[in-house]
Amino acid sequence: MLRTETPHPDHPALDGYDSPRLIEAFVADQAEAARAVARAGADLARAVDAAVPRLRAGGRLVYVGAGTSGRLGMLDGVELLPTFGWPRERALALLAGGERAMFVAVEGAEDDRAQGAADLMTIAPTAHDIVILLAASGGTPYALGACEAARAAGAMTLGIANNPGAPLAAAAEFGVVLDTGPEVISGSTRMKAGTAQKIALNAFSSSLMVRLHKVYGNLMVDVLATNAKLVRRTVALTVRATGCSDAEAQAALAQCGSHVKTAIVMLKAGVDAAAARMALQAAEGSVAAALGSLSRPGGRGQG
Repeated sequence: MLRTETPHPDHPALDGYDSPRLIEAFVADQAEAARAVARAGADLARAVDAAVPRLRAGGRLVYVGAGTSGRLGMLDGVELLPTFGWPRERALALLAGGERAMFVAVEGAEDDRAQGAADLMTIAPTAHDIVILLAASGGTPYALGACEAARAAGAMTLGIANNPGAPLAAAAEFGVVLDTGPEVISGSTRMKAGTAQKIALNAFSSSLMVRLHKVYGNLMVDVLATNAKLVRRTVALTVRATGCSDAEAQAALAQCGSHVKTAIVMLKAGVDAAAARMALQAAEGSVAAALGSLSRPGGRGQG
């Protein structure tokens, strides 16, 4: 029996717990999710290092899974656009049963290995793509089929599972096992196993975005101002990064299409929007490197 399916030894009488004890049991068990991801940290870091050059070459992030795992992958990809300005067409998600399975369980879809391979091939994978395959059991046929097709196409594969010895972790080029053990409710992997997957995805994709210069210091400077809250955030980020006033930040942002990176370089280096954009482009989007180039002798900045 898979460890994720084994009855939890600490809670054999769960149905007799009162409400406070139920909450305590569920919350306490979630802490193991973070510990499981921490134990797999070195494996995740190796995957980050391998993925960065592929993404710099134009590769895509492709999430593949079934049920809870697939939904978590889709969520991670969707959030990359507003948070980091990552293009929507470079964060794809394949869910067993199709997009409708995001909201309604499609029974049996996860058991179709051939469909996993077929769905993967519809996106025409390349050697620059990163295919992230998720399955708590580690043996989901849909994910295994997609993994096989991705590897045949030369794409990088990252298999994330919650059971030691998982076939998916072995089949992928980079295997990550988040050994969360038995669930408080036996087999309910939407709980601790799902939490571990969410933490691992957060850590992996956020690390990629930092390495790709989507962050300055610890500020999310490629945020897209798609609503009133995010418009206010662009101003706050610019103020925090430069020490300017709100009015100065708003004026700079108005000149550069609300692009925080450009506003920061404009204000810190004393250049116009066009020069700031050129410096950022030459620095592959790194604010620190752009500022460094403008402060060197011959640069246009004032430090």
